[in-house]
Amino acid sequence: MERCDVLVVGAGPAGSAVAIHLAHGGARVVLADKARFPRDKPCGGGLTGRALRHAPCDVSSVVEHVVDRFRLRLRYGTAFARGHTEPLILMTQRRRLDAHLADQVAATGADVRLGAPVAEMASDGTGVTATVGGVRIRADVVVGADGANGTVARAAGLGAGIVRGVALEGNIGWETLDRAPYEGTAAIELGVVPGGYGWVFPKGDHANLGVGGWGSEGPRLRGHLARLARAHGVPESALTDVRGHRLPMRAVGSAAASGRVLLVGDAAGLVDPLSGDGIYEAFVSAELAAQAILAGDLEGYAAALSAALDHHAAASWAAKRAMDRSAAACFWAARSPGVFGVVAGLLGGDVRHPREARGLARPPLRLLGRLARGEPAGQVSGSGSA
Repeated sequence: MERCDVLVVGAGPAGSAVAIHLAHGGARVVLADKARFPRDKPCGGGLTGRALRHAPCDVSSVVEHVVDRFRLRLRYGTAFARGHTEPLILMTQRRRLDAHLADQVAATGADVRLGAPVAEMASDGTGVTATVGGVRIRADVVVGADGANGTVARAAGLGAGIVRGVALEGNIGWETLDRAPYEGTAAIELGVVPGGYGWVFPKGDHANLGVGGWGSEGPRLRGHLARLARAHGVPESALTDVRGHRLPMRAVGSAAASGRVLLVGDAAGLVDPLSGDGIYEAFVSAELAAQAILAGDLEGYAAALSAALDHHAAASWAAKRAMDRSAAACFWAARSPGVFGVVAGLLGGDVRHPREARGLARPPLRLLGRLARGEPAGQVSGSGSA
């Protein structure tokens, strides 16, 4: 029986981040993943400024494209664009980001075991025992970072209160898609998928096209993706690496820990309900889980997680409800003076909640608040383009 302080299951951004923090804190860590790296992972691959504030290491070597401009379009019709003086999103690919982070874990001296599935996990009052790649390991604490379909949450009796969304994405090379309109620009399509949106994100040698929405949209995602591709001038048949994935969205206050098992990232349902992004939440939850473990305060993790993420998650759930009730109203609000500055602040981490908005941004954001609560929002304007 091998022994360690912490067994981290899953070497995505959340798992590798928590392993790095723990190793730096002097813990004996085993990081295990059933996959061998590098491996592909469905994800838009965007690193926001607020995510980078909590990154466990420098990730500049895997950044492929810098986005400082959004182009929003309503139902493939009216559109507008807004730019920012600072980067809004740094684009990468998960196969590169995850491999880089796992390498950084190994550099700390932690024990990284790739191609090692975890099974037969059993917890008691003093620790957790599991089989890792056929080897029995005893750990004081287990961190579940094995994603939306992971086994740790099920083994620990966690995972209630998570709503499942779905997404489908593919890639298109710049030799097929004209690069110029997407240079430094993320294209967002509103009102085209219930419970979500469509996107085109620029990468190094290609663009990533995708659609995401409520779980019930699963049977229709292929059609949604085909329409998105046509709207951007490429046939669906030209897309490569087309993959679907689940988006676990945690209801505010849902449990992310039980005894000596803590969940982080997607395994805890920590995906932003509005954007579908989860890397910021992955890094934050990893940081908080490591702090709780190193301080010997496992029970404090749940409260720390809620304090850090629930406020923003509640605002995202409200915005998602508003989007479902009137994509046109959300489009109108987004193009109103001052609102894009709030969006940029939220992405960068300088604004924690839309309620912090001031000046001209307040009226349209109040309208979205009324929509989210199901109240009459008044007449919505938003024709034309800018």
